[in-house]
Amino acid sequence: MWFICAIITTLIWGLAELFYKKGANPDEKYSHLKICICVGFVMTIHAIYVLLTQNIDYNFINIIKYFPVSFCYIISMTFSFFGMRFIEESISDPIENTSGAITALLCFFILKQSISIVALIGVVLVIVGIVLLSLFEAKDENGRKKKIGKKLAIIAFMMPFLYAIFDASGTFLDAYYLELETSPLVGITEENIELVANTSYELTFGIVALILSLFMIIKREKLDLQHQKDKWLAAICETAGQFTYVYAMSGVAIIAAPIISSVCVVSVILSRIFLKEKLLPKQYLAIGTVILGILLLSVTDA
Repeated sequence: MWFICAIITTLIWGLAELFYKKGANPDEKYSHLKICICVGFVMTIHAIYVLLTQNIDYNFINIIKYFPVSFCYIISMTFSFFGMRFIEESISDPIENTSGAITALLCFFILKQSISIVALIGVVLVIVGIVLLSLFEAKDENGRKKKIGKKLAIIAFMMPFLYAIFDASGTFLDAYYLELETSPLVGITEENIELVANTSYELTFGIVALILSLFMIIKREKLDLQHQKDKWLAAICETAGQFTYVYAMSGVAIIAAPIISSVCVVSVILSRIFLKEKLLPKQYLAIGTVILGILLLSVTDA
């Protein structure tokens, strides 16, 4: 079941990346914050739905308990949304998704999680494919520097790397928080631990969305959220993917993390179709390497 959830998460988040990119307007100063607001509001609605329909006996202290994980995820996404305003999706997304490789290494060396030889080969192939895709997508930065300035170009290019570091940290912590024996969460059972963790994250994002909305009002910036269709669609896909993500990570995190990191494959393909970003033969080779790695992981799970 965890493997299926990992694949579903990858596909849905790949679609979310497309809408994120379409909604990231480089000329809109607080575009990245507006995306965060949309995501936070949608996640809050889903969290309230879960609390009303699922008997998970939720303790609101878990918002604080789960905050280290929530913080890593939310700050990483904010970095990503900022970078999207200025960097091509086909460049930023593969860099961001090296977080899965970082997570796998952290799980192996620190949590001492075991991994079979076949699964290890699969993880390596996924990592190699992502790295190759990132290298193949590297382009001359001069055009971007001329367009937005050298300082902003450097800051924007740093965003995917900061995303990878913080997202990997959050994913690594999730491997700890989603283990019933080690989790600091309160009132959890084997049946509700994923929903408790996800609800805590969604409620935290909702609080962040409220704070950002107040910030926008104080700055007298127009939210205009009713006309932000792409941002709302991205938020819906993000929330749906997050729901299946926690189930994926509660399985075999050391394998699930690299699978989900291959979301860049879906993102690059969709960018080619809808954003008209071109793919070279060597890029298809990198994508094929990632898919082969996923198939090996599927065989191992079976």
